[in-house]
Amino acid sequence: QVQLVESGGGLVQAGGSLRLSCAASGSIFRINAMGWYRQAPGKQRELVATITSGGSTNYADFVKGRFTISRDNAKNTVSLAMNSLKPEDTAVYYCNGQIVRAFGSSVFSYWGQGTQVTVSS
Repeated sequence: QVQLVESGGGLVQAGGSLRLSCAASGSIFRINAMGWYRQAPGKQRELVATITSGGSTNYADFVKGRFTISRDNAKNTVSLAMNSLKPEDTAVYYCNGQIVRAFGSSVFSYWGQGTQVTVSS
């Protein structure tokens, strides 16, 4: 089994900062891309940021310059530093990992359970 567990969500005032972390554990041979997605009430889940195993990053336009994604390949963790938070950033944030469980196996997408981020105005 593979598990992704997020932590670090919470309530913050507009303009504040939060840091999300996600740790992958279990039967893991290799993790390709990791990323963060979010889903606000009544809206579809959307990409926030991704990072490859080599460290290449991709950000949604609405977080560029405010959020920073990073990962520790040795620890199978990915983090999201969120600064200058806005009320519209309020959502459940999900960690995602593109994971290979054994040599020669296919890549599968795994999700964490989500962590709530609430930004008050």
